[in-house]
Amino acid sequence: MTRELTGVILAAGRGTRINPLNLLMPKPLLPVCNKPVIQYHLEEMKRVGVKRVIVVVGHLKDDIMAFLGDGSRLGLQVSYVEQKQALGIAHAVSQLEPVIDSPFILFLGDIFVVPRDLQSMAAMFWARQAGAVLAVKRESDPEYIRRNFAVLMHPSGAVTRVIEKPRYLSNDLKGCGLYIFDLAIFDAIRRTPRTALRDEYEITNSIQILIDDGYPVYPAEVVEWDMNLTVACDLLECNCRELRRRGLENLIGDNVMRPAGTVVENSVIGDGVVLRHPIAVRNSLVLPRTLVEHQQDVDGLLLGPDTELRCDRLAAVSRIQ
Repeated sequence: MTRELTGVILAAGRGTRINPLNLLMPKPLLPVCNKPVIQYHLEEMKRVGVKRVIVVVGHLKDDIMAFLGDGSRLGLQVSYVEQKQALGIAHAVSQLEPVIDSPFILFLGDIFVVPRDLQSMAAMFWARQAGAVLAVKRESDPEYIRRNFAVLMHPSGAVTRVIEKPRYLSNDLKGCGLYIFDLAIFDAIRRTPRTALRDEYEITNSIQILIDDGYPVYPAEVVEWDMNLTVACDLLECNCRELRRRGLENLIGDNVMRPAGTVVENSVIGDGVVLRHPIAVRNSLVLPRTLVEHQQDVDGLLLGPDTELRCDRLAAVSRIQ
Protein backbone atom coordinates (compact mmCIF):
# COMPACT_ATOMS: atom_id res chain seq x y z
CA MET A 1 0.00 0.00 0.00
CA THR A 2 1.37 3.41 -1.01
CA ARG A 3 1.32 5.78 1.93
CA GLU A 4 0.74 8.98 0.02
CA LEU A 5 -1.53 11.78 1.14
CA THR A 6 -3.55 14.00 -1.16
CA GLY A 7 -3.40 17.67 -0.26
CA VAL A 8 -6.53 19.77 0.24
CA ILE A 9 -6.83 23.51 0.84
CA LEU A 10 -10.16 25.15 1.59
CA ALA A 11 -10.13 28.56 -0.09
CA ALA A 12 -13.78 29.29 -0.82
CA GLY A 13 -14.87 31.59 2.03
CA ARG A 14 -15.99 35.17 1.53
CA GLY A 15 -14.21 36.39 4.66
CA THR A 16 -16.73 39.14 5.36
CA ARG A 17 -15.33 39.85 8.84
CA ILE A 18 -11.96 40.77 7.36
CA ASN A 19 -13.54 43.57 5.34
CA PRO A 20 -12.24 45.60 3.50
CA LEU A 21 -9.36 43.23 2.72
CA ASN A 22 -11.77 40.62 1.32
CA LEU A 23 -12.68 43.13 -1.39
CA LEU A 24 -9.04 43.37 -2.46
CA MET A 25 -8.22 39.67 -2.58
CA PRO A 26 -9.41 36.28 -1.26
CA LYS A 27 -8.13 35.53 2.25
CA PRO A 28 -5.77 32.71 1.14
CA LEU A 29 -3.88 35.23 -0.99
CA LEU A 30 -3.34 37.66 1.88
CA PRO A 31 0.42 38.11 2.34
CA VAL A 32 2.48 37.18 5.37
CA CYS A 33 6.00 38.52 4.99
CA ASN A 34 5.29 39.13 1.32
CA LYS A 35 4.14 35.59 0.52
CA PRO A 36 0.48 34.49 0.21
CA VAL A 37 -0.81 32.27 3.00
CA ILE A 38 -1.82 29.59 0.50
CA GLN A 39 1.74 29.32 -0.80
CA TYR A 40 3.01 28.48 2.70
CA HIS A 41 0.42 25.68 2.83
CA LEU A 42 1.50 24.25 -0.50
CA GLU A 43 5.17 24.33 0.45
CA GLU A 44 4.45 22.49 3.71
CA MET A 45 2.46 19.85 1.83
CA LYS A 46 5.31 19.32 -0.57
CA ARG A 47 7.67 18.74 2.36
CA VAL A 48 5.56 15.79 3.55
CA GLY A 49 5.54 14.19 0.11
CA VAL A 50 2.24 15.47 -1.25
CA LYS A 51 2.18 15.58 -5.04
CA ARG A 52 -1.48 16.23 -5.82
CA VAL A 53 -3.45 19.11 -4.27
CA ILE A 54 -7.13 19.95 -4.61
CA VAL A 55 -8.15 23.52 -3.80
CA VAL A 56 -11.79 24.20 -2.95
CA VAL A 57 -12.59 27.63 -4.36
CA GLY A 58 -15.54 30.00 -4.29
CA HIS A 59 -15.20 33.73 -3.54
CA LEU A 60 -12.82 35.42 -6.03
CA LYS A 61 -11.91 31.97 -7.33
CA ASP A 62 -10.34 33.37 -10.51
CA ASP A 63 -7.70 35.20 -8.46
CA ILE A 64 -6.69 32.01 -6.68
CA MET A 65 -6.65 29.96 -9.87
CA ALA A 66 -4.62 32.61 -11.68
CA PHE A 67 -2.02 32.64 -8.89
CA LEU A 68 -1.66 28.86 -8.52
CA GLY A 69 -2.40 27.71 -12.06
CA ASP A 70 -1.77 23.99 -12.41
CA GLY A 71 0.77 24.06 -9.57
CA SER A 72 3.76 23.28 -11.75
CA ARG A 73 5.54 26.47 -10.63
CA LEU A 74 5.66 24.94 -7.13
CA GLY A 75 6.31 21.39 -8.31
CA LEU A 76 2.78 20.18 -7.55
CA GLN A 77 -0.32 19.06 -9.44
CA VAL A 78 -3.11 21.46 -8.50
CA SER A 79 -6.76 21.08 -9.46
CA TYR A 80 -9.92 22.82 -8.29
CA VAL A 81 -13.38 22.06 -6.95
CA GLU A 82 -15.94 24.83 -6.51
CA GLN A 83 -18.09 25.27 -3.41
CA LYS A 84 -21.06 27.20 -4.76
CA GLN A 85 -22.73 27.78 -1.39
CA ALA A 86 -20.88 28.93 1.72
CA LEU A 87 -22.27 26.36 4.16
CA GLY A 88 -19.29 25.66 6.36
CA ILE A 89 -16.08 23.66 6.43
CA ALA A 90 -17.71 20.22 6.49
CA HIS A 91 -19.81 21.18 3.47
CA ALA A 92 -16.66 22.35 1.66
CA VAL A 93 -14.93 19.04 2.42
CA SER A 94 -17.98 17.12 1.17
CA GLN A 95 -17.42 18.61 -2.30
CA LEU A 96 -14.25 16.51 -2.52
CA GLU A 97 -15.84 13.08 -2.20
CA PRO A 98 -16.30 12.49 -5.97
CA VAL A 99 -12.68 13.38 -6.75
CA ILE A 100 -10.62 11.94 -3.90
CA ASP A 101 -9.84 8.30 -3.16
CA SER A 102 -7.07 8.44 -0.57
CA PRO A 103 -6.46 9.89 2.89
CA PHE A 104 -5.77 13.61 2.73
CA ILE A 105 -4.08 16.40 4.62
CA LEU A 106 -6.30 19.46 4.95
CA PHE A 107 -5.30 23.08 5.48
CA LEU A 108 -7.75 25.92 6.01
CA GLY A 109 -6.84 28.72 3.66
CA ASP A 110 -7.47 31.50 6.16
CA ILE A 111 -5.26 30.17 8.96
CA PHE A 112 -1.54 30.91 8.92
CA VAL A 113 0.37 28.00 10.42
CA VAL A 114 4.04 27.55 11.27
CA PRO A 115 4.40 23.77 11.69
CA ARG A 116 7.24 22.10 13.56
CA ASP A 117 7.11 18.55 12.22
CA LEU A 118 4.31 17.57 9.88
CA GLN A 119 6.20 14.40 8.99
CA SER A 120 5.55 13.08 12.51
CA MET A 121 1.86 13.92 12.14
CA ALA A 122 1.67 11.90 8.93
CA ALA A 123 3.65 9.05 10.51
CA MET A 124 1.20 8.96 13.44
CA PHE A 125 -1.74 8.73 11.04
CA TRP A 126 -0.33 5.73 9.20
CA ALA A 127 1.15 3.93 12.21
CA ARG A 128 -2.02 4.16 14.31
CA GLN A 129 -4.45 3.56 11.43
CA ALA A 130 -6.29 6.65 12.56
CA GLY A 131 -9.60 8.02 11.41
CA ALA A 132 -8.05 11.45 11.82
CA VAL A 133 -5.09 13.27 13.30
CA LEU A 134 -5.60 16.86 14.44
CA ALA A 135 -2.78 19.40 14.63
CA VAL A 136 -2.98 21.05 18.04
CA LYS A 137 -1.11 23.59 20.11
CA ARG A 138 -0.91 24.47 23.80
CA GLU A 139 -2.41 27.96 23.86
CA SER A 140 -1.84 30.39 26.70
CA ASP A 141 -4.38 32.95 25.43
CA PRO A 142 -7.95 31.64 25.94
CA GLU A 143 -9.25 34.04 23.28
CA TYR A 144 -7.35 32.18 20.58
CA ILE A 145 -8.93 28.88 21.67
CA ARG A 146 -12.38 30.47 21.53
CA ARG A 147 -11.69 31.55 17.96
CA ASN A 148 -10.79 27.99 16.93
CA PHE A 149 -11.78 24.77 18.71
CA ALA A 150 -10.95 23.00 21.94
CA VAL A 151 -9.64 19.43 22.06
CA LEU A 152 -10.36 17.11 24.99
CA MET A 153 -8.34 13.95 25.49
CA HIS A 154 -8.56 10.56 27.19
CA PRO A 155 -5.61 9.55 29.41
CA SER A 156 -4.68 7.09 26.65
CA GLY A 157 -3.88 10.03 24.37
CA ALA A 158 -6.87 9.71 22.05
CA VAL A 159 -9.24 12.60 21.42
CA THR A 160 -12.62 12.22 23.09
CA ARG A 161 -14.28 15.54 22.23
CA VAL A 162 -13.82 18.56 20.00
CA ILE A 163 -15.75 21.75 20.75
CA GLU A 164 -16.16 24.48 18.15
CA LYS A 165 -15.50 28.02 19.46
CA PRO A 166 -15.95 27.03 23.12
CA ARG A 167 -17.14 29.57 25.66
CA TYR A 168 -15.94 27.58 28.68
CA LEU A 169 -12.49 26.02 28.64
CA SER A 170 -11.27 22.97 30.54
CA ASN A 171 -7.71 22.84 29.17
CA ASP A 172 -5.30 24.78 26.96
CA LEU A 173 -5.30 22.47 23.91
CA LYS A 174 -6.38 24.25 20.75
CA GLY A 175 -7.08 22.86 17.29
CA CYS A 176 -5.16 24.67 14.58
CA GLY A 177 -7.12 24.17 11.36
CA LEU A 178 -4.81 21.46 10.04
CA TYR A 179 -5.95 17.84 9.78
CA ILE A 180 -5.24 14.45 8.25
CA PHE A 181 -8.41 12.49 7.46
CA ASP A 182 -9.21 8.97 6.37
CA LEU A 183 -12.02 8.61 3.83
CA ALA A 184 -14.41 7.67 6.67
CA ILE A 185 -14.80 11.40 7.30
CA PHE A 186 -17.18 11.56 4.34
CA ASP A 187 -19.60 9.16 6.05
CA ALA A 188 -19.47 11.37 9.13
CA ILE A 189 -20.07 14.52 7.10
CA ARG A 190 -23.23 13.05 5.57
CA ARG A 191 -24.66 12.77 9.09
CA THR A 192 -23.51 16.19 10.24
CA PRO A 193 -26.39 18.59 10.98
CA ARG A 194 -26.29 22.33 10.60
CA THR A 195 -25.40 24.04 13.85
CA ALA A 196 -27.34 26.60 15.80
CA LEU A 197 -24.13 28.60 16.26
CA ARG A 198 -23.59 29.63 12.64
CA ASP A 199 -26.17 27.63 10.66
CA GLU A 200 -23.31 25.80 8.95
CA TYR A 201 -21.97 22.27 8.69
CA GLU A 202 -19.04 22.32 11.13
CA ILE A 203 -16.10 19.97 10.61
CA THR A 204 -15.73 19.66 14.38
CA ASN A 205 -19.18 18.04 14.53
CA SER A 206 -18.10 15.64 11.79
CA ILE A 207 -14.96 14.79 13.75
CA GLN A 208 -17.09 14.11 16.83
CA ILE A 209 -19.29 11.75 14.82
CA LEU A 210 -16.13 10.00 13.61
CA ILE A 211 -15.01 9.56 17.23
CA ASP A 212 -18.46 8.34 18.32
CA ASP A 213 -18.40 5.81 15.47
CA GLY A 214 -15.28 4.30 17.03
CA TYR A 215 -12.62 5.64 14.69
CA PRO A 216 -9.46 6.59 16.61
CA VAL A 217 -8.63 10.29 16.46
CA TYR A 218 -5.35 11.60 17.83
CA PRO A 219 -3.81 15.02 18.51
CA ALA A 220 -0.40 15.95 17.17
CA GLU A 221 1.43 18.85 18.80
CA VAL A 222 3.20 19.91 15.63
CA VAL A 223 2.42 23.64 15.47
CA GLU A 224 4.91 26.27 16.57
CA TRP A 225 2.35 29.03 16.21
CA ASP A 226 -0.69 29.91 14.14
CA MET A 227 -3.21 32.66 13.60
CA ASN A 228 -6.78 32.56 12.36
CA LEU A 229 -7.07 35.57 10.04
CA THR A 230 -10.52 36.68 11.10
CA VAL A 231 -10.43 40.49 11.10
CA ALA A 232 -8.18 42.83 9.17
CA CYS A 233 -5.85 43.69 12.06
CA ASP A 234 -5.09 39.97 12.45
CA LEU A 235 -3.11 40.22 9.22
CA LEU A 236 -0.94 43.00 10.61
CA GLU A 237 -0.38 41.11 13.86
CA CYS A 238 0.45 37.95 11.93
CA ASN A 239 3.08 39.76 9.86
CA CYS A 240 4.69 41.37 12.91
CA ARG A 241 4.79 38.07 14.78
CA GLU A 242 6.34 36.28 11.82
CA LEU A 243 8.97 39.01 11.55
CA ARG A 244 9.85 38.43 15.21
CA ARG A 245 9.97 34.67 14.71
CA ARG A 246 12.45 35.12 11.87
CA GLY A 247 14.51 37.59 13.88
CA LEU A 248 14.02 40.36 11.33
CA GLU A 249 13.72 44.09 11.96
CA ASN A 250 11.76 44.59 8.76
CA LEU A 251 11.02 43.07 5.36
CA ILE A 252 10.88 45.22 2.26
CA GLY A 253 9.64 43.87 -1.06
CA ASP A 254 10.88 44.38 -4.59
CA ASN A 255 10.64 47.65 -6.51
CA VAL A 256 9.81 49.72 -3.42
CA MET A 257 10.34 53.47 -3.81
CA ARG A 258 11.34 55.17 -0.55
CA PRO A 259 13.07 58.51 -0.12
CA ALA A 260 16.39 58.80 1.67
CA GLY A 261 15.82 59.03 5.39
CA THR A 262 12.89 56.58 5.47
CA VAL A 263 12.91 54.36 8.58
CA VAL A 264 11.19 50.94 8.66
CA GLU A 265 10.89 49.17 12.04
CA ASN A 266 9.01 45.96 12.83
CA SER A 267 7.10 46.36 9.58
CA VAL A 268 6.53 44.63 6.26
CA ILE A 269 6.36 46.59 3.02
CA GLY A 270 5.07 44.78 -0.05
CA ASP A 271 6.26 44.80 -3.65
CA GLY A 272 5.77 47.94 -5.69
CA VAL A 273 5.00 50.24 -2.74
CA VAL A 274 5.69 53.95 -3.19
CA LEU A 275 6.48 56.08 -0.12
CA ARG A 276 6.19 59.73 -1.08
CA HIS A 277 7.93 61.18 1.97
CA PRO A 278 10.85 60.15 4.26
CA ILE A 279 8.77 58.98 7.22
CA ALA A 280 9.18 56.29 9.88
CA VAL A 281 7.01 53.21 9.39
CA ARG A 282 6.69 51.24 12.63
CA ASN A 283 4.65 48.15 13.58
CA SER A 284 2.82 48.38 10.26
CA LEU A 285 1.99 46.46 7.11
CA VAL A 286 1.90 48.08 3.68
CA LEU A 287 0.26 45.85 1.09
CA PRO A 288 1.72 45.55 -2.42
CA ARG A 289 1.31 48.38 -4.91
CA THR A 290 0.18 50.88 -2.28
CA LEU A 291 0.89 54.60 -2.61
CA VAL A 292 1.69 56.01 0.84
CA GLU A 293 1.31 59.80 0.94
CA HIS A 294 1.60 60.26 4.71
CA GLN A 295 3.86 63.14 5.67
CA GLN A 296 3.97 62.11 9.34
CA ASP A 297 5.31 58.87 10.84
CA VAL A 298 2.95 55.89 10.90
CA ASP A 299 2.66 53.33 13.70
CA GLY A 300 0.28 50.36 13.96
CA LEU A 301 -1.31 50.86 10.56
CA LEU A 302 -2.41 48.47 7.85
CA LEU A 303 -2.16 50.32 4.56
CA GLY A 304 -3.40 49.10 1.21
CA PRO A 305 -4.74 50.54 -2.02
CA ASP A 306 -7.63 52.77 -0.84
CA THR A 307 -7.36 51.17 2.64
CA GLU A 308 -6.07 52.50 5.94
CA LEU A 309 -6.75 50.73 9.24
CA ARG A 310 -5.42 51.55 12.68
CA CYS A 311 -4.61 48.52 14.81
CA ASP A 312 -3.96 49.79 18.30
CA ARG A 313 -3.23 46.36 19.74
CA LEU A 314 0.03 46.32 17.76
CA ALA A 315 1.62 48.24 20.61
CA ALA A 316 1.48 44.96 22.52
CA VAL A 317 2.75 42.90 19.57
CA SER A 318 5.80 45.15 19.24
CA ARG A 319 6.90 44.00 22.69
CA ILE A 320 6.77 40.28 21.82
CA GLN A 321 10.24 38.75 22.01
